[in-house]
Amino acid sequence: MTQSLVVGAFLAALFYVLIPGPAFLALLGIGAGQGRKAGAFFVSGHLLGDLVWSTLALVAIVGAKTIGTFVFDLLGLLCGFYLAWIGWSAVTAKPKGDGKSLVTVDRPFRRGLIFGVTNPKGYPVALATFTALVAGSASALTFSALPLLLIVSFIGFITADLILISIIGASAVRRFYRAHERLIVRCSGVLFMGFAVQALWHATPGLLGWRRA
Repeated sequence: MTQSLVVGAFLAALFYVLIPGPAFLALLGIGAGQGRKAGAFFVSGHLLGDLVWSTLALVAIVGAKTIGTFVFDLLGLLCGFYLAWIGWSAVTAKPKGDGKSLVTVDRPFRRGLIFGVTNPKGYPVALATFTALVAGSASALTFSALPLLLIVSFIGFITADLILISIIGASAVRRFYRAHERLIVRCSGVLFMGFAVQALWHATPGLLGWRRA
């Protein structure tokens, strides 16, 4: 287990939660309309989905590494293109409606739980994000390292959730988001494209036979 692998798993979990997406926007809406307590319940429920998808992603990544480096590099290549597509879609996204109405959620914990587990983008985004940030330590990816990676990822999720809970619901945050929604979405797209470049950077040499021992 290398330090870069541990740090990569932590950052992957952190950015998986913090990078704006459907769940982030839903949390922002709940926090803005119902306060931090409701937002905290939502994110607590959503944590289960984060754990499920990240576990499946790490198992897939480690399994691909065990099968062979070619499969792992191919996985990284596909994830890189997927992240690039998400990033480009965000960068070129058009403004959404007026965004003035906020949805009131009666049971935010249940909403977060269902949202997290049923989100169809949860697995591919987790797979792509984790692949991008741990690909540089592919040689250290083994099933024996999986429990520690999951623990580190859980710490990353909790850290990200605490960050979100600490800022949602504030009037300043609500005003800032409404005033800069396009910029926030585009910046998140740039981050996804950065992850894409990193994934492609690690995957391409192996596929072309340029990887050094």
